[in-house]
Amino acid sequence: MDSKHDWITTEITADLLRGALDLERTAHGVLPHRLPARARAQCADGQLAMAESQPSGVRLVFRTRATAVELDALPTKRVYVGAPPRPDGVYDLLVDGRLAGRASMPGGNTLTIDMAAGTAERRPGPTGTVRFGDLPDGIKNVEIWLPHNETTELAALRTDAPVEPIPDHGRKVWLHHGSSISHGSDAASPTTTWPALAASLGGVELINLGMSGSALLDPFTARALRDTPADLISLKIGINLVNADLMRLRAFTPAVHGFLDTVRDGHPTTPLLVVSPLLCPLHEDTPGPCAPDFSNLSAGKLQFTAMGDPSETASGKLTLRVIRDELARIVQQRAADDPNLHYLDGRALYGESDFTELPLPDQLHPDAAAHRRIGERFARLAFTPEGPFTDRTA
Repeated sequence: MDSKHDWITTEITADLLRGALDLERTAHGVLPHRLPARARAQCADGQLAMAESQPSGVRLVFRTRATAVELDALPTKRVYVGAPPRPDGVYDLLVDGRLAGRASMPGGNTLTIDMAAGTAERRPGPTGTVRFGDLPDGIKNVEIWLPHNETTELAALRTDAPVEPIPDHGRKVWLHHGSSISHGSDAASPTTTWPALAASLGGVELINLGMSGSALLDPFTARALRDTPADLISLKIGINLVNADLMRLRAFTPAVHGFLDTVRDGHPTTPLLVVSPLLCPLHEDTPGPCAPDFSNLSAGKLQFTAMGDPSETASGKLTLRVIRDELARIVQQRAADDPNLHYLDGRALYGESDFTELPLPDQLHPDAAAHRRIGERFARLAFTPEGPFTDRTA
């Protein structure tokens, strides 16, 4: 702790956090969750548990005169057997909406993942601290965006002046659900994932339920969306269903209808945008499952390969092209009675020309530059007076 300041420690409570649906008390402090406890209790999948506890879009938000801020936290860092160390998670500091600092935290727990063996081993580690100093004097709004890809228990918030929650200024809340791309895989920092960029450009408050490997039309996720207050909702559906080879077309169509029905139970007229997959040549016409390619892992290059056979689509296996066609048909059918339901082809966000210019480094996930492009395009397509986020029943 920096002794040059007279520090004030503020308890981290739900009124200082945005983007989380639940706050769990732990031995070290509090752990933000992006799924409520009831949903977490209905699925024992380790991938989902890791993804929903990684605080993509979650940020501490407060008003203060402080010129220095410290945050103690206990991160959980992933280590992949055979691969070079991953970079530490990034904390972005915004002052009155503008990036004013960026930091990382050493230490923490480690989760060692052996992808070949399918095992994971957790080892405890120490709490760390990020510090932001030389902030402008005077009353200001401060946001600390937590690492989008690193589970983070919050232990203590210290400032050299009192803090208070920021009152609701009436900005619309955008609730988004999607896969690892929405989660922020390979983005540079938490404010530069494509949903965070789009939310900033659109002037809305983001709740990001993009969860790596876990956009699987789970009923408990639909209920979480149903029960979360929101003014705008988007659902990006498809890539994980192909990756996991989870279902066939016969199951997919009613599952999509059921998911939409559940969301509509809580948000009957909210503008709701269904987004189909971005271009991903790996799975455009080849079904899953998707498997990691370890051939270049020692050089830090993990890539993926499709294990299915294109001929299997005749028996109902899913590809991205099949999913896009079916999502477009479902939305068109339902929109006859639901004027606030809309469809966006994901290739309008990232298509063939983008793949040529900004190829997917691992064959699945966009890089930081592509995240920026996707966020800018989504904002331009969705957050306009004529766009799908306009209430047609108002």
